[in-house]
Amino acid sequence: MKALITGISGQLGKALLSTRPENWTCVVLDRHALDLSDPDAIARVVDAEQPDLVLNAAAYTAVDRAESEPDLAHAINAAAPGDFAKALAGSDKRLVHVSTDFVFDGAKGRSYRPDDAKNPQSVYGASKAAGEDAAGSQAIIVRTSWVYAAGGANFVRTMLRLMRERDEVRVVADQIGSPTWATGLAQTLWDLAESDQPGIYHHRDAGVASWYDFAVAIAEEGQALGLIERIPDIIPIATADYPTPAKRPSFSVLDVSATRALLGDAHVHWRTNLKTMLIEEMALG
Repeated sequence: MKALITGISGQLGKALLSTRPENWTCVVLDRHALDLSDPDAIARVVDAEQPDLVLNAAAYTAVDRAESEPDLAHAINAAAPGDFAKALAGSDKRLVHVSTDFVFDGAKGRSYRPDDAKNPQSVYGASKAAGEDAAGSQAIIVRTSWVYAAGGANFVRTMLRLMRERDEVRVVADQIGSPTWATGLAQTLWDLAESDQPGIYHHRDAGVASWYDFAVAIAEEGQALGLIERIPDIIPIATADYPTPAKRPSFSVLDVSATRALLGDAHVHWRTNLKTMLIEEMALG
């Protein structure tokens, strides 16, 4: 079986390759090998490779910059999934497309189910919501949140750097969600692909947290492992105290019960996965 993986230079793309089941061979593409804003290029690569599966792990993820680059965000996040769906149409090949908690407005006050109405509040969120629609009913769509991995560009590694450099770190405490270790997400994507049941699914690590909670855990686990020498003052702040161009959902916890029931697997707590990731980070030097 052959899988085509986009976004291979990103943390999820790398995790997908490292967790590849033995019965799959992979064609991996980064932004230089495939311009996702070019529908003809997408059609050509699918025609040339004839993959059994497309794992679309690539995305425009610069949430704030998307407010000033809406056309590019929509070309990559909204149009490209539709182009993959068109290229695979009429075959038994499957598209697995990764989406986000940002398709929701954060106002519900309970975990979001896959069938809850979308109401994105940012250009990024709107582009990802449109990408879900474009991917179509035959795709496997997986929403996730707060993804991180060793060696990647993410909140965990940013916090470690700031904690080494500063005596005080200020972190938003009124945005609630769930961290997601990229390796666990990748394993779920492969499992859903092999289940071959199209639909919308959610994946995140067990437990919930604010960004402040996440930062405190990073500090505690990071110091215990010797990644930082001392824990700086970590100051909780409100979203209003840290204005950004894009609006973030205040509560975007995803209900993953349907995914876990289908796959019958364990749901690992985010703090356990954080420690595993930090051990991997140590191994990277």
